[in-house]
Amino acid sequence: MRSLFHATRAAAIACLALVAVGPAPAVLAQAARAAAAKSEPLTIVTKSGPKRLDVEVMRDDAARARGLMFRRHMAADHGMLFDFEQDQPVTMWMKNTYLPLDMLFIRPDGTITRIAADTEPLSTAIIPSGGPVLAVLELNAGTAAKLGIAPGDRIEHAMFKAR
Repeated sequence: MRSLFHATRAAAIACLALVAVGPAPAVLAQAARAAAAKSEPLTIVTKSGPKRLDVEVMRDDAARARGLMFRRHMAADHGMLFDFEQDQPVTMWMKNTYLPLDMLFIRPDGTITRIAADTEPLSTAIIPSGGPVLAVLELNAGTAAKLGIAPGDRIEHAMFKAR
């Protein structure tokens, strides 16, 4: 009975230590790998050549509504692609979004129609697509200018090939 008490006590102390210190580096690395596994490759074909990124794809209403809200960091070679499932005018906003972003509005054929550069974090201002689009790609602010991305450039991703 006494050894069961000591084993239970040791397990409780170990759990408290984990809560106090936080998850082990191995657990954090596993979570990072899981997040990376959810990303998909995307290429932007620009006049200066192709630019490859990894993107998270938001395919349902809940994911589209959440987007990048409350995140404080996104890797330079990453983005978030919103699939609106049909060609339609869309609006975006930056409520609860801490990262300044470039928003690329994309037609069903993958052509970028408009870029809203350097959007204002935490703003409730409406950012319109300016016409019907199938998707929006969000990148860290300044990425479009840095990579030479412009309206008329084309996005290569399975979303645009399947339609």
